[in-house]
Amino acid sequence: MSRKILIVGGVAGGASAAARLRRLDEEAQIIMFEREPHISIANCGLPYYIGDSIHDRSKLLVQTPEAMKQRFNLDIRTNSEVIAVDPIHKTVRVSSRERGVYEESYDALILSPGAKPVRPNLPGIESPRIFSLRNITDTDKIKSKVQKEETRSAVIVGGGFIGIEMAENLREIGLEVTLIERNAQILKSFDSEMAAPLAKELEQQGIRLLLSESVASFKESGDQIETLLESGKKFASDLVILAIGVTPDTGFLKDSGIALGERGHILVNEKMETSAEQVFAAGDAVEITDFVTGRKTAVPLAGPANKQGRIAADNVCGLQTRFKGTQGTAIIKVFGLTGAITGASERTLRRLGLTYQVSYVHPSSHASYYPGASPLTIKVIFDEQGTLLGAQALGYDGVDKRIDDMAAVIHFKGTVTDLSELELAYAPPYSSAKDPVNMAGYAAENILAGRTRVFLPGDLKQRSEENTILVDVRTEIEHQNGHIPGSIHLPVDELRSRLDELDPAKEIWVYCQVGLRGYTALRILTQRGFRVRNLSGGYKTYLMATYEPAPYGNEPSADLSTRQSAAALEADPQRPSETAPLDLSGIHADVQVDACGLSCPGPLIKAKQTLDQLQDRQIARISASDPGFYEDVQAWAGMSGNKLLKLGKTQSGIIEVYIQKQAASPSAGTDDSVNRSTPSPEGTTMVVFSGDLDKAIASFIIANGAAASGKKVTLFFTFWGLNVLRRSEPTPVTKNFIGKMFGMMMPRGSRKLGLSRMNMLGMGSKMIRSVMNRHGIASLEQLMDTAKEQGVELVACQMSMDVMGIRQEELIPGVKIGGVGYYLGKANQSGINLFI
Repeated sequence: MSRKILIVGGVAGGASAAARLRRLDEEAQIIMFEREPHISIANCGLPYYIGDSIHDRSKLLVQTPEAMKQRFNLDIRTNSEVIAVDPIHKTVRVSSRERGVYEESYDALILSPGAKPVRPNLPGIESPRIFSLRNITDTDKIKSKVQKEETRSAVIVGGGFIGIEMAENLREIGLEVTLIERNAQILKSFDSEMAAPLAKELEQQGIRLLLSESVASFKESGDQIETLLESGKKFASDLVILAIGVTPDTGFLKDSGIALGERGHILVNEKMETSAEQVFAAGDAVEITDFVTGRKTAVPLAGPANKQGRIAADNVCGLQTRFKGTQGTAIIKVFGLTGAITGASERTLRRLGLTYQVSYVHPSSHASYYPGASPLTIKVIFDEQGTLLGAQALGYDGVDKRIDDMAAVIHFKGTVTDLSELELAYAPPYSSAKDPVNMAGYAAENILAGRTRVFLPGDLKQRSEENTILVDVRTEIEHQNGHIPGSIHLPVDELRSRLDELDPAKEIWVYCQVGLRGYTALRILTQRGFRVRNLSGGYKTYLMATYEPAPYGNEPSADLSTRQSAAALEADPQRPSETAPLDLSGIHADVQVDACGLSCPGPLIKAKQTLDQLQDRQIARISASDPGFYEDVQAWAGMSGNKLLKLGKTQSGIIEVYIQKQAASPSAGTDDSVNRSTPSPEGTTMVVFSGDLDKAIASFIIANGAAASGKKVTLFFTFWGLNVLRRSEPTPVTKNFIGKMFGMMMPRGSRKLGLSRMNMLGMGSKMIRSVMNRHGIASLEQLMDTAKEQGVELVACQMSMDVMGIRQEELIPGVKIGGVGYYLGKANQSGINLFI
């Protein structure tokens, strides 16, 4: 006698189970119940149909009830919802549009009800302008809404996979999009620094991004809906899409006696058996085991759901197949950028109290000399034995195959050494002789073997400035274009000849752009007796870890395609918009330069070399694939005095820039000298020569006033002015006799400074401090702290330090060391120059 097997739910788990059951048992009576009219739909493709990447709606229907019934001889009952299960009598109660409410018996039952979107109980949540996305019906409603001519804007609540995909696709069809996420990052399965470039890509494509913001309510406002945030901000839009997560759709099992987890997931064992006899479960509604940590979790992904449905069918038929858990391998497209993850994240391991180590590499997707190479970022997480626990990757090309390599190694409990030993396909268009996966393995092996000691961006917050020296070993042009605050500049190629500038009593923390030159510096210094750490992944990783989205107010812009971020506008009103479409028509380039495949500082150096060879007013078009070039070239163009004509990014992530050579100012009388406006310098520079208390106070009052008015301020301390910057406590440093003498005779720090008049053996300075305190006037030390908070740059003259025997370790934190050339460069950009 044939068995009667019921399946609750189609789509991934249920459809896979049904097909597998029929292949294993031709005689079984198989009935599938699906509440919707469609089964086996491509859920993951729904946002791309809304965004017109998929034009044919029928492509979303992987299997129709008719086709599946014909091929597999199934009894498929659509528009039929199972509303109760009775495991004791082995029956289910069904509510059918066609048959009404009835009961159906079973010999075996497979539950695959899936998960449903979370819909919080907020005021105004029932508005017809608020949508969720789960099935074809939802898709049709959203598609119909966005196709209407009057629909121009959308608010998306939730920055998970669905929220990001919807934001991208609505932006692709021209809508103004605001995305609101209550966490401090999007895509919380990723670690924050790996999610940051994906968030930045959203911003660069014109999506308004608000993090750490929660929705308080919704309100109808004419033809639009208003989203009110708990912070008080509010945004009006034509529709809202809720994408704040899913919850298991298991309400119908409440009185069944089948065991459920704390969040309503069905509890199953390795054979996908529930607590009830001959009842199995699969898909988004089940609680499973994390393959890496061994802890219970839930991972609503299509891949695991399909596998679980197949395994459930196997065990219904007695095959004893087991599900070993899931790694949570996932990938997402964010316009041209791709992000992927497998295994455990740092956040998960920290929460569970497990120990681990981290390494970053930033290789090219394929051989850099072959056209089209673009940078990748790969993060690997491993334990003390080298076992690979997790990996994350970002890039414009080749991310998918690298994360799949990592997923395979994790599945077989492999190590970082396995990554370095993998023999992977190589030809210049596809990879490098040392594949990025191999390079990630090499970097991790160096850490395990003790050949390198690393620090991470987060460690900088706890760095002791008393016991460590932070050293930038990149080139001068890279350092000037941006560096970690508090670092000194010492290029790796000059390191061997300048070792005397480093204090061997302190630990040296080095960094470069992506970690490789830093590792070279570490090996040089370590073999000369220094204690050294290298920033894993370099300055590029630091920028990822410190990214923050642009601040936004309430009012949406008229056209997000040409919107500039508030931060960019405040810094430079002429700065090109990152969100502007790449329209380079009408500009003729005298020379074209392909810098694709070059890692930083390669594109920037190539830009400089090219402009150096051009005549005045000639134009260079430069293409680069390194994402950092977008910001680097803007800073460099302003610093070098050349004119940035156009800057944009293609869908494939290639940065295109047009720069015009600007030599000396045009001669008076030429036509262009009349029409061309020269912006007046807006900076303020001061040379602080004096070490007198009253003059130091005046210097910082002026500096704070200038900074508060939006000016960029640089204070250049030379000779006696260096005493203002000295630490008040003694600092153990090695000095020659002259240096020791100067140190003994000079005041140690701002609190020891005397007055220029009426000092009276120090009484005068005490009196003026007392008067300032009584009148509520900030002290010199408070003024100095305020100046640093406002971004005032404090620079100590290297030459004066050498003459007076002052070492950098004796100065207060945050002081940059520079020479007269640095000062003159700043003075050239300033409208006000003072000598105090």
